[in-house]
Amino acid sequence: MRGPVTRRLLLIRTVVVVTAVLGLNYVVWRWLFSVHWAAWWIAVPLVVAETYSLIDSLLFGLTMWRLRERERPPAPAPGLSVDVFITSYNEPVELVMRTARAAKAIGYPHETWVLDDGDREEMRQACEAEGIGWITRGTHWTGHARHAKAGNLNNALLATEGEFLLILDADQVPLPEILDHTLGFFADERMALVQTPQWFENVPEHDPLGSQAPLFYGPIQQGKDGWNAAFFCGSNAVIRREALMQLGVTGYVGEVELGVHRALRTAKRVVGQARKELGPEDVEVRRSLDLILYDLGRARRELARGVALFDVTYRFQRRVAAIRRELVAADLTTLSADLAAIRELEGLAADPDERLATVDESVLERLAHRSYSPLGAVETVQALVDAVDVDRAGEAQPIMPLATISVTEDMATCMRLHSLGWRSAYHDEVLAHGLAPEDLESMLTQRLRWAQGTVQVMLRENPLRQRRLSWAQRLMYFATMWSYLSGFAAVVYIAAPVVYLLFGVLPVQAISVDFFARLVPFLLVNQLLFWVVADGRRTWRGQQYSLALFPVWITSFTSAFGNVFLGRSLDFAVTPKERREQTGGPPYHLVKAQLVAMALLAVAAVVGLVRLLAFDQGSPLGVYLNLFWVAFDLVILSVVIEAARYRGSAPPVGTGAGRHVREPVHSDRGGPR
Repeated sequence: MRGPVTRRLLLIRTVVVVTAVLGLNYVVWRWLFSVHWAAWWIAVPLVVAETYSLIDSLLFGLTMWRLRERERPPAPAPGLSVDVFITSYNEPVELVMRTARAAKAIGYPHETWVLDDGDREEMRQACEAEGIGWITRGTHWTGHARHAKAGNLNNALLATEGEFLLILDADQVPLPEILDHTLGFFADERMALVQTPQWFENVPEHDPLGSQAPLFYGPIQQGKDGWNAAFFCGSNAVIRREALMQLGVTGYVGEVELGVHRALRTAKRVVGQARKELGPEDVEVRRSLDLILYDLGRARRELARGVALFDVTYRFQRRVAAIRRELVAADLTTLSADLAAIRELEGLAADPDERLATVDESVLERLAHRSYSPLGAVETVQALVDAVDVDRAGEAQPIMPLATISVTEDMATCMRLHSLGWRSAYHDEVLAHGLAPEDLESMLTQRLRWAQGTVQVMLRENPLRQRRLSWAQRLMYFATMWSYLSGFAAVVYIAAPVVYLLFGVLPVQAISVDFFARLVPFLLVNQLLFWVVADGRRTWRGQQYSLALFPVWITSFTSAFGNVFLGRSLDFAVTPKERREQTGGPPYHLVKAQLVAMALLAVAAVVGLVRLLAFDQGSPLGVYLNLFWVAFDLVILSVVIEAARYRGSAPPVGTGAGRHVREPVHSDRGGPR
């Protein structure tokens, strides 16, 4: 049960309501009275971007409505079996072993395993020397899709037996008490997952690459937790094996059931086509095909009612086999008549090899038509149902508990667990220390992968369409996915002041008192909401990167869309785990889109100032307002210059750059403007 509403939560809810009222008041007024339709090409994109940001703000407010601050759970029961999984691919052996030694030293009894997807002999030897388990993929994966980290974990799940799994990335060094402070939550038999924060020890206080995520690993996850939607972030999480295996079996059954449905739909078309070929004299054959069509409909209705898949397919196969035997007898009679007609044809040679050359073409045409016979249709139907891929031959193993539909397995897996009725918890205590990327290129690779994976899930399994999730859970997942569309809004926000200052085109009807009276209170209260929610956490860096990485967010959407709907390669790349040696100057080429935007903003500001000083016709108030947005955007975008110049901090001995810290881009962002 939820505890009483605290003063902080009451304050948050009050600010959420005020923010929602002021935001709706502003955006509705903009659509009805303020759009400059004569300049629709900039006016409409701007009001659409503002509407997007309002929805984003409303989703954020909904997330915070039930912010849940959990107490430390009671001590776990003795005797629970736990497997600690350390996922690895190509990281330095010493980096992985640093994590593995710390995992072995965890206080609660457990087994430690390094999941070596690189299948390296030196890693195996290092693990054996330390008395640590080593798992790699078997030969049954050869020639099959590997599914990256999800495939690595799925392989290990079928090779181990622990009731609970602690999943760690190769660079996430756990504290000895991590299991003692999390396993107690699993006294709740429906608890599937406990996620803890990801915190990085190699990040300087000013956090130039925006690696720390104090708002997400805190209020946002706590808010989602209040709606039973705190989700798996890829590492530093404890998961109940039973929940994952149920998910895997359910997914397997679902795939087989989907195959049966497809087979039945195709069978209906095949029988229908064969039925069209019948003549008026084929009364008995028509009756047989009608029986199959009836049985096809009955099988689909039984599946819809939840009748066991085996029972449905078994009865249907027996019925089709019986009808097939009847048609075979009828077809033999017809075939005998056809052969008799062939013998009666004049001019047949005695040599069997010559007969095919001298048979009348009309006879061959008649025989060729028999390939579309009702018997052929029934045999096709039987083959379709018999061929349903119960072994999932396209996969290395039929049971795949962790989702493989995305390059980031965590969110999709957790969403499916919630849809099965399992619960999750967010425990806001740092229990592992990780390593963040230490150069701009690695950071951009990492953020692109997160965004691509999230958009893949949105396009393939949109949470708004998942009927087994509560509406609150659907919105919590959708809020994170929605946030990655912000790149398109950012382009409009950057373009609007440039267009006005360079060309004098105003996207609103007028810069009036009415405009400011609606906009300014909303902006102030929206920022107040983030300040109240942050509760002293530093959020400015996150706000900068939510806008400054707009090319990454746009690329993530277009590439994921092309992958899901057009079958294009995703150009997936794993985050480098070691600091890159930088030669020459800062890698500004990685942020050239941002630099071009900054140049346009600067030129627009100069032109606007010249117009203002020359007393050019137009609205001085409009110039001042757009100069303010230019200055704001330049301050935001300036973070990429600092990031390009950053050379990294000194990491601990034998370590490298980390991966998998997720901060939805809406987490620190302000509202529309």
